[in-house]
Amino acid sequence: MSPHETLFRLESTPTPQHLIVDTNRLSQFELIDFPGDWDEASNNPIFLGLSCFVFVLDAQDEPYDLVLSYLTNLISKATKVNPRIHVHVFINKVDGELFLSEEAKYDCRRDIVSLVQEEMETFQGLDNVNVEYYLTSIYDHSVYESFSKVVQKLVPALNTIESLLNVLVERNGMEKAFLFDVASKLYISTDSNPVDAAGYELCSDMIDVVLDVSGIYGGRHNSDSNREIDDCSKGEGEGGEQDKSVTEEEKNGYYDSESCAAIHLSNGIVLYLKEVESMLALVCLTREESFGRRGLVDYNIGVFKEAIKKMIEVAGPK
Repeated sequence: MSPHETLFRLESTPTPQHLIVDTNRLSQFELIDFPGDWDEASNNPIFLGLSCFVFVLDAQDEPYDLVLSYLTNLISKATKVNPRIHVHVFINKVDGELFLSEEAKYDCRRDIVSLVQEEMETFQGLDNVNVEYYLTSIYDHSVYESFSKVVQKLVPALNTIESLLNVLVERNGMEKAFLFDVASKLYISTDSNPVDAAGYELCSDMIDVVLDVSGIYGGRHNSDSNREIDDCSKGEGEGGEQDKSVTEEEKNGYYDSESCAAIHLSNGIVLYLKEVESMLALVCLTREESFGRRGLVDYNIGVFKEAIKKMIEVAGPK
């Protein structure tokens, strides 16, 4: 649902909820959502077998003393049971009147990091625990980008995929490349170049564009007229009322091995999307001059796709 709908359609979490995420073969995991005020959440057994522990903190709910004391207690219990667990803190709701400037957001982050470190000094064995902090809001892409970094901790072949993306970017003169899970719009991996927030947002939004267009003109239930997008994405469509009521799940169903799109921006950058595997998409940013060798780009992406498929077949999901 859209962020604004959550104000009246999204209820609080009364009890722990389990969700199995298996939209693609690279990132398959179980998500357990605990209520923020659940007393039993401090019991050690819940941390057994967990790979990542994500704590969501309401940045607009000051003071933070009690909640950060609770967080530190959880970190202590989690690391005693599972020393290899990854700890992530989402400083959420950094929007609204309190956080109109970037400076206000980073001041909040700095204060929270300092308070957590002070709390952790009171516990033995927490000196070397690495806690990662993210500023998030549901009104922009920050929550997607932050959760992408959490999910990457769960991908066994992350280093191999990153190496493949590095080679692809280097050989084709690309600016940046992301491997996205189409259903969630989280990126499973990217090349080693720094992630630019604006570039990531463009790539993420492109997935919505492709799914929306495919949902309207896709070939599952239409047969009258042919459509073509930038000479690489083909489909059929009738128009009419039926197309207007396509659900999100149905739109995802139109994503297949032929899914492909290119968007030329006014600044000379081309956004290029190609299907890689079931519900996996390669979305890259490249300059017009590099994209002029489109045949070579497509060939190299084809080699990348084959490498990903072989890697999945050999290693299998874990």
